[in-house]
Amino acid sequence: MRPAFLVSTFAFWGLIAALAIGAATAPVRAPAGSSERVISSEELAKHARPDDCWVAIRGSVYDITKYLPDHPSRPEIIEAWCGKEATQAYETKTKGRKHSKAADKLLPAYRIGILKEDKQ
Repeated sequence: MRPAFLVSTFAFWGLIAALAIGAATAPVRAPAGSSERVISSEELAKHARPDDCWVAIRGSVYDITKYLPDHPSRPEIIEAWCGKEATQAYETKTKGRKHSKAADKLLPAYRIGILKEDKQ
């Protein structure tokens, strides 16, 4: 009975870990009928200057204009992503390193809507 218990315990916690990872990396989407602002790629691209900087990360759009002066790195690093989809850059810092949990906690304060999916 002990081997069956160990296998089922590992399987259970593996499933829990997979669900947690999936929930943490899934794009944020508004529920159907939601009044949340939907922002197109074209509108996002209009906000591509340091004094008007929007970025899309994981399906959400953030106005980080006011945050740019407070960011710990050189502003040019982020300014290159203004007006663009920046998930990959955010998740790797363009150097293969993740942002901190503190950075993830800051994002919701700058969230202004969701990025409209382009139809292909």
